[in-house]
Amino acid sequence: MEWRDEGIVLGTRRHGETSAILEVMTRTHGRHLGLVRGGRSRKQQPVLQPGNRVDLLWRARLDEHLGVFQAEAIEMNAARLMDSAVAVYGLQTMAAHLRLLPERDAHGGLYEALAVMIAHLSDADAAGELVARFELLILDELGFGLDLSQCAATGSRQDLAYVSPKSGRAVSRAAGAAWHDKMLALPAFLQRGSGLRADAAALEDAFRLSGFFLTRHVYEPRGLEPPDARAGFLAALRRHHAALKAIGSESSGGAT
Repeated sequence: MEWRDEGIVLGTRRHGETSAILEVMTRTHGRHLGLVRGGRSRKQQPVLQPGNRVDLLWRARLDEHLGVFQAEAIEMNAARLMDSAVAVYGLQTMAAHLRLLPERDAHGGLYEALAVMIAHLSDADAAGELVARFELLILDELGFGLDLSQCAATGSRQDLAYVSPKSGRAVSRAAGAAWHDKMLALPAFLQRGSGLRADAAALEDAFRLSGFFLTRHVYEPRGLEPPDARAGFLAALRRHHAALKAIGSESSGGAT
């Protein structure tokens, strides 16, 4: 058995004295593991860092075997990402979410989304929005997608402000007013075509929304806890926004 594909490194673990087990998200073969002989060598270690895009050749005697990877660098992203706590935790969070999917199941859309996100993760202002959208994509791929296109009660596409915790469908501000304290907030930037950016409060609402449905449909049924990296990512985002707020306050104070 043999195939060649492009992949993004999610992680590695040691195997024996000199080798490593490589975990990648591939374009057409899904999340896939394989042995890299000499993977802990000085030559191979920089290539096998999380976030790097690699050209892969996989070989095995039978399809169900672990198999052996040969990996060559296409795009070395790891060094750039390591400079930002938001980027590091963001990548770890997305890798943890991808592990919720069955190994070797193709998810081309998720691969493309991951590639785009890695290109922008070092921009902390964009990273929050990207990871929030990625969590909604994961829910969709797992069969628990939210319907944020129109109001569940009226069919209106205007002024959508809530998401029903029961149905996972959007609800307009007017239709949900009587039950607003029981609804989940729908941040405007998540609505298709809004063109809006997210502030700190909108991001908190977005991750509360995705976290609620990940917990209900995925973590609790599987007896899992949310990944530690997700909490680290949210903490890093909060520090980033707090720093921006402090800089803004200093600038305002200096101008008066």
